[in-house]
Amino acid sequence: MNDPAHHRRQFLRFLAASPLFARAAIGQDPLPGSAAEAINVMDFEAAARRILPPAHWGYMATGVDDDLTLQANTSAFRHIGLVPRRLVDISKANLKTEIFGESWESPLFLCPVGAQKAFHAEGEIAVARGARTKNATQILSTATSVSVENVAKALGRAPWMQLYIPSEWDKTERLVRRAEAAGCPVLVWTIDLFGGRNTETLARSMRKDTRDCNSCHPSGGPALVVAGLPPARETPMLDGIGSSINPAFAEWAWVDRLKKMTNMKLVLKGIDNAADARLTREHGADGILVSNHGGRATETLRATIDCLPEVVDAAHGLPVLIDSGFRRGTDIYKALALGAKAVGIGRPYIWGLSAFGQAGVERVVDILRAELLLAMRECGTPTVGGINKASVMALPGWR
Repeated sequence: MNDPAHHRRQFLRFLAASPLFARAAIGQDPLPGSAAEAINVMDFEAAARRILPPAHWGYMATGVDDDLTLQANTSAFRHIGLVPRRLVDISKANLKTEIFGESWESPLFLCPVGAQKAFHAEGEIAVARGARTKNATQILSTATSVSVENVAKALGRAPWMQLYIPSEWDKTERLVRRAEAAGCPVLVWTIDLFGGRNTETLARSMRKDTRDCNSCHPSGGPALVVAGLPPARETPMLDGIGSSINPAFAEWAWVDRLKKMTNMKLVLKGIDNAADARLTREHGADGILVSNHGGRATETLRATIDCLPEVVDAAHGLPVLIDSGFRRGTDIYKALALGAKAVGIGRPYIWGLSAFGQAGVERVVDILRAELLLAMRECGTPTVGGINKASVMALPGWR
């Protein structure tokens, strides 16, 4: 048909169906075509979702129950304002800080995320290379799809090692000794998944995935999801360990046993209240990581940034780190002002990894560091040590 009006209607229908047209219609840019084109870390979320299979996206994106704690983690920052200070010499502002006696390029670290080959073919190796380029601290998951030894080679030094504790103590010792032999300086015991979890967003995403996943996911995989581990074929740190992890009978005495077993610094990950912060200190742990597993552990409805002040107060000088929900340099600044020594990110660098590999990881780190440095300058705090409670203020709605 040669009717011009007909062709125009066809063209308009094509535009209306185009996702790029839809994004432009609501004032959004097209998805970044390279890591360098991303303006903020949220640009990587859409790029990652475009490329990942539904089940892999669901594993990373899921919270628990209605995902309300996941949402609270990010929305809580809107109730904390910054307090800019003027006429301060900010010409030599820098992000340098120190954790456990080690000099860090910035107070930003990469959280443990399991099964990273589900997001990119190079997985943890691409992340390690990106962390090495940016001199960033990487925490490696027990559920890593690449061994700690190979990650250490790519990183140029040993990463911190996250621990999902086995039910049998001899297997715990085997994992810890392996981390020690690789040179890991810090052991990060995750303690927020002993009761299991209800990951409904993951379950719904799996239903949308039409692939045959049997080659990668063994039977019994869902049980590992409940236990907090991805049901992946490649879990080299669990060779000879098995899938019996995160036992419901774990208790505080196990902290004492871990401290006696290893000279690595011991950080407890998953603390979100003053009572447990006091017990962490009393049992001799070296640090606390305030975390709700990115909203993936328990539907508490409490953002980690809201939990941070009471944990810092109860820690009485014990180093306190934090993760869950950080998407902006200003978010990091607020946590530092409330007493955190360092801030971890998980999903943002995994979005970058998914979309662009190592380059995506590096760009996420660059963006957040640049935003943090800008906030420090605007608030008249040119050093990390100069950021304190006076740098922020409560806005209506802050808990």
